[in-house]
Amino acid sequence: MHGSEDKDDRHSTPPTDQRSKLLLRVMFSLAIVGMMVGLMIGRLTTPDPSVLQQVEVTADGLVVWFNNEPKTHGELIDGTVALLFDAQGKTARGQLKLNDKDVNWRLRLTDKGLLLTLLAARPLKGEWAGSEVDDRWRLEIHLQEQ
Repeated sequence: MHGSEDKDDRHSTPPTDQRSKLLLRVMFSLAIVGMMVGLMIGRLTTPDPSVLQQVEVTADGLVVWFNNEPKTHGELIDGTVALLFDAQGKTARGQLKLNDKDVNWRLRLTDKGLLLTLLAARPLKGEWAGSEVDDRWRLEIHLQEQ
């Protein structure tokens, strides 16, 4: 026994095992396939993001249409009505008449979604309610002067 050569398999050096390298490759391949299947299932079960489709002016407020129901947070801040939608869309602005007085509305993008603000010369009160109509989400905003 002068060395660890493999002459006739009688020495103390064990033969090299090819299965350990193949087992590692198989396990790694299974892990990648499992991750890809999980990503595909997650992608299929994720709901579509809410998107603003249109804004309509009514006699006493606005009607805002979305493709599906967004998370909505609304507040009355110092006579201003502010609604934050967890949705995507374009910025817009406009004006409506409430008791023959102007009310300005503005829709802008923020880092948390779309922010709709309604502002008039006099303090406003607002109520809003949403419902599903024709596979779309309709949010009605009714305004009053304080």
